[in-house]
Amino acid sequence: MQMYEAVNVLGGTLQPCSLRPRTGFFRDGSCNTCWEDSGSHTVCAIMTAEFLAWSKYVGNDLSTPRPFHDFPGLKPGDRWCLCAARFLEAVEEGCAPKVMLASTHRDALGIVPMAVLVAHAAERKER
Repeated sequence: MQMYEAVNVLGGTLQPCSLRPRTGFFRDGSCNTCWEDSGSHTVCAIMTAEFLAWSKYVGNDLSTPRPFHDFPGLKPGDRWCLCAARFLEAVEEGCAPKVMLASTHRDALGIVPMAVLVAHAAERKER
């Protein structure tokens, strides 16, 4: 798999999202992506209880540990690379978590408008 250039939505170098738990399509701690990443796991989000409950409700249980897959289960405060479309769905449902712009891959912009990411940013956008 050929990883795309690691550039964030701000135009800088993609920053790590989380090493504990280890996230990302490549499980390298960053929201890197490639052609094979059909889910576009590109949005670095900070989990909330509300988002985790909603995600479980819509069929993607991120809170239950799955030791077989070396997945500890997520809890509020954990950072995780979300699928861009799932994040946008959460925005539309009113339960989107905050995002780390510096850790969100620029490919997310093909699905999520920059204004939406900025509106949900955990950090202030540098100008």
